[in-house]
Amino acid sequence: MTITVRDLCFAHPRRPPLFTGLALEIPPGRSVLLGPNGAGKSTLLALVADALRPSSGRISVDPVGSPTARGNRRRYRQAVSWLPQQSVAVPGLTVREHVAYFGWLKGLNRSDAWSRAVGALTSVDLLTRADQRASTLSGGQMRRLGVASALVSGASWILLDEPTAGLDPAQRNRFTQLLQSLPDDVSVLVSTHQTEDVATTVDHVTVLVDGRVPFAGTVGDFTRPFDDLGPASAVAAAYTHLVGEDD
Repeated sequence: MTITVRDLCFAHPRRPPLFTGLALEIPPGRSVLLGPNGAGKSTLLALVADALRPSSGRISVDPVGSPTARGNRRRYRQAVSWLPQQSVAVPGLTVREHVAYFGWLKGLNRSDAWSRAVGALTSVDLLTRADQRASTLSGGQMRRLGVASALVSGASWILLDEPTAGLDPAQRNRFTQLLQSLPDDVSVLVSTHQTEDVATTVDHVTVLVDGRVPFAGTVGDFTRPFDDLGPASAVAAAYTHLVGEDD
């Protein structure tokens, strides 16, 4: 289930082009989209999720194909789930209703969405809060609820935009453990500018700077010039080498 981007061009209204002929491949597994604030990470995730449309170029997920292929959009959106950085609870819904609602939005019928919400909540350790109002969850629990909402449709790719932003160290650690515990047939792409957990949580790194990709490859290849520093420090050093000190 590789994400493939070919000749991608995109510009926000009344702004200079952000992507011009962008090309990259993100293999299945655990991947990070690493880059400074303003590099285009959130926009790229929204484009891959089909929440934004490119001005030209092609995005596809193997073997589903492209969302622009005739009659393929619903299938694509069921396979690719996106959790934006600002994730909020649907007012008035319980935790289970929230997850089921997102399953329905992804094309499940109401009965299937309701029953599959149980499995999704179990996978993120929130089933005991199924009848609690979603609006009462903590920040860390809301991130986990977002993952459950992404899983309920049977997605093979989950796109997470800065999922640990604003979390305290304990919440961040628990969320990281959650991502590592997801089924092997679910691939994850996390966008972030933080390097602390990269060495222990992902297999593949794509660096995005000013709409271009100066590096894409395994964590081992990314850190190799700095391996004598230790895993976490090597990631930080490799990142600084590519993007500079100040993000």
